[in-house]
Amino acid sequence: MPSEVHRRTFLQLLALAGAGSAVLPGLAEAGTGFPLVSRGRAATIVVSSGDLPGVRRVVGDLAADVERVTGVRPAVSFDAVPAHGPVVLVGTLGHSPLVDDLVAAGKLDVTGIAGRWETSLSQAVDGRLVLTGSDQRGVIYGVYEVSRRIGVSPWYWWADVPPARASELHLPGERFSLGTPHVKYRGFFINDENPALGTWAPAFFGPGRAPGFPNGFNHLFFAKIFETMLRLRANYLWPAVWGRAFAEDDPLNHATAKEYGVVMGTSHEAPMMRGIEEWNRHAVPAVRDAAGNITTPGHDPYGGTGEWSFRRNGEAIKAYWTDGIRRMVREDFEGVVTLGMRGNGDVSLPDGDGIELMREIIATEREILARELSTDVPQVWTLYKEVQRYWAQGLRPPDDVIVVFTDDNWGNVRKHPDPALPPRPGGYGLYYHFDYVGGGRNYKWVDTALIANTWEQLHQATAYGNDRLWVANVGDMKGNELPLQFFLDYAWDPSAWPVERLSTWERRFASENFGSALASAIAGVLHDYGRLQSRRKPELLNRRITVDPAKDPATAAAISYDDQMTPFSLVNYRELDTVTQEWQDLAARAAKLGPRIPAAYRDAFYELVLYEVQASANLYALRRAEFTNLLYAAQGRASANGLAAVTEARFGEDLALAEKYNTGIAGGKWKGFQTQPHIDYGDVARYGPNAPWQQPELNNVALPDVIFPAVRRLELPAAAEMGVAVDGSEQWWPAAPGRPVLPEFSPYQSAPPQYVDVFNRGRTPFRCTVSPGAPWVLVEPRGGRVEEELRMTVRIDWTRAPKGTTTVPITVAGAGRQVTVDAVVRHPVVPGAWRRGFAEAGGYVSMEAEHCSANVGAGPVSWRRIPDLGRTGAGMTPFPVTAASRAPGAGPRLEYRMTLFTAGPVTVWAYLSPRNNVLQGDGLRYAVSLDDAEPQVVNITKATGADDMTMNRQWERTTSDNVNLTSTRHVVTSPGPHVLKVWMIDPAVVVQKLVVDTGGLQPSYFGPPESMRWPG
Repeated sequence: MPSEVHRRTFLQLLALAGAGSAVLPGLAEAGTGFPLVSRGRAATIVVSSGDLPGVRRVVGDLAADVERVTGVRPAVSFDAVPAHGPVVLVGTLGHSPLVDDLVAAGKLDVTGIAGRWETSLSQAVDGRLVLTGSDQRGVIYGVYEVSRRIGVSPWYWWADVPPARASELHLPGERFSLGTPHVKYRGFFINDENPALGTWAPAFFGPGRAPGFPNGFNHLFFAKIFETMLRLRANYLWPAVWGRAFAEDDPLNHATAKEYGVVMGTSHEAPMMRGIEEWNRHAVPAVRDAAGNITTPGHDPYGGTGEWSFRRNGEAIKAYWTDGIRRMVREDFEGVVTLGMRGNGDVSLPDGDGIELMREIIATEREILARELSTDVPQVWTLYKEVQRYWAQGLRPPDDVIVVFTDDNWGNVRKHPDPALPPRPGGYGLYYHFDYVGGGRNYKWVDTALIANTWEQLHQATAYGNDRLWVANVGDMKGNELPLQFFLDYAWDPSAWPVERLSTWERRFASENFGSALASAIAGVLHDYGRLQSRRKPELLNRRITVDPAKDPATAAAISYDDQMTPFSLVNYRELDTVTQEWQDLAARAAKLGPRIPAAYRDAFYELVLYEVQASANLYALRRAEFTNLLYAAQGRASANGLAAVTEARFGEDLALAEKYNTGIAGGKWKGFQTQPHIDYGDVARYGPNAPWQQPELNNVALPDVIFPAVRRLELPAAAEMGVAVDGSEQWWPAAPGRPVLPEFSPYQSAPPQYVDVFNRGRTPFRCTVSPGAPWVLVEPRGGRVEEELRMTVRIDWTRAPKGTTTVPITVAGAGRQVTVDAVVRHPVVPGAWRRGFAEAGGYVSMEAEHCSANVGAGPVSWRRIPDLGRTGAGMTPFPVTAASRAPGAGPRLEYRMTLFTAGPVTVWAYLSPRNNVLQGDGLRYAVSLDDAEPQVVNITKATGADDMTMNRQWERTTSDNVNLTSTRHVVTSPGPHVLKVWMIDPAVVVQKLVVDTGGLQPSYFGPPESMRWPG
């Protein structure tokens, strides 16, 4: 990182205007700069006793960090400046006489600092290093940046990253600032914290202090959270809510937030600075009949009915809210007050969704705030789930309220502020997810974020003026370290991290936590982990979603779930084998790094890299063995039993990896943390009707995983019995009717070679023979001994194969049976002029969106490549993201040259990122044309039927599969060269892949591998 800084000019480093994000220049050479530690002696840290509490506290952390690195602990002095020796002077402008005197004497220039928000300044003055800032957190961030520069990672505690070791520490004394953050309030939401964090934290830090609620999180826990927040330059927290009440679980929690200088908030369902659990612990709701009459009385502490209902229990609710604000005043902590109201339990209001009701609720809350507070306090209204409907219907809170838009829980922003509206003084915010509980399925186990996707969505939010408050749901926080840090870094300064520098950010993350020597290799592993993981959440590896072609795909009736099937094809394009192997290759790369990691860093390596990689790769291996076992058992293959054993071994490895995390690293520090189930989703028979989406649990307590669906074992007959299966089919012969047919052969195919499986359905081995009907059809091996199974690869000698289409029989014989397999060989005549672009083979052309033949802009707007944004490649999206919509055929376009050997009707499938209708129209649109035909417009929102408001089944399909799959029909008038064109109509559309189905496309998750491509 110092080298990264040296590439910047001195003036860039010192720039104080605007939102800068420069890092401190590297440590100075010994004997130069400011001597923080030299010759075994440390500088004295001096702070004013009258400074703000967060500043008075953070100097202790700085002293501890210096000791972690050097073994020498600096003395901390309050008010008294030593007459001799180096001094680090820490103080807030306007609150530290020590600093203010330097300003008054003209020795410290605070131009561009004073009056700003959270802006730091570091400068040597009269031989002393001054760390100051515009406000409390500005100082704190400057102090912690010193800690980072001397080698203390923000994750030193939460991920056991050891500090760097040095005997001498010399800091540059030049004037330097981190700049002013772009997003004012930046933070995260600890949520969905059971079982992992909810098990571990009370055991490690001690129980909650509220009588009867030992699972609460106390101030010792939150102190570690607050420290890490500030080291990451966050300032805002939504505390945990699953059965927890921040204010009640420890009377010191709010005081600790104040001591650290953290801004407290409450989630979207918890208005007026009161967590919903505070109500649930003390209220019993009345029961009413269908007519609304109370049949069983309820109660609450305010003399009401106990119902969380503004209509039916309004006075009690108002009193409850008033108490929350009075507590805020009494305990004098900094906060952002949530407005609005949702139903109890993260649902819609029980009183209905009338706009007048919500208007009355917000007005009531504002009246309470005006009555109870002597000064203004920032307020936020979060448009989560159904709440966005009020905004869509025209409800606007008062102008000073921050309006927070959200993603759809799966990393796709739902709506941007309308640029046509006048600016809001309160501004706009964003609530984003790296963890989720709900439909179509929870994802809580490991980090599944793709940095490129996060970047693209945050870039959009920034471009549309969303800069007042950002909060990310990070689940347990631990396990989501990388995406959380990226989220906060980007919020601090979006301009520092254009898409071209994402790999730089990844290397910086690796270097900060593991040192520079292996940073590139570790960053590469983490990069590919995110790329592979983003294709599908690991919790969804046992759900296949299919669409009935006879029904409208925009309707829920067309969509079927199978929670006992892999989403990847078992037989087409070697899909399941290929994706599983990619994970095994990644795990091997990570494991190879292990011995090269210094011993002190190995716990951190396991926590931040190795566990998530190895456990995910192991889960893919488990699922491959499991679902291949079920297919082979249905075919009666003897090899099915071995696959059952492999599945069970992989399950044992899953438990062993978790046990190592819990007890085998960091001296057992994380015992109980790695307890999140991730395999048994969908097991309705075991844990009930919520199983399709909810984690395995009974009575709100997580259940340990079991293998689901269960593997099968066969009782095999003694006698040999031959079965034959072929590439592209789940059937087996001779049981299936007709002759098996291999996928079409082509000299231009990119799909894996076709194969024939000969397998034993008994216990006695047998020999098989294979006889191709033409000498240019090559089978390897040509038969042999079959104990359980024998896979034979079929290839074509194209130098001898005749032109045209030929069907060649391949006869397989063994154990008294004979099966004839047909090989359809298509060897087209290709004139030289046709050899441009992608070639049809196997009845399709498959093209990654990034591999266009031409990217034709329209004025300042063009398509831009975003690396890794597609499931199998990059994504292409219009830039700038705020570009106006264009008429069909008038916007920028992507062109794809291809050679088709099939004339007639074709279907063009567009694989698009599952973006929501973030604009103000009725859906996101793009257009497709073939050659010079008129562009066909596709409204993605209407074509898929996905509704992020109702979170319907169609939406579950697109988010679970991480793709919007839409199609258009075209007519190819003649074989030969053609050009497919994809036109921008709306921004925010991301094209991942295009497949032209000429009649041979087979079902798969990713679509077929990319087709062969001629130059030009």
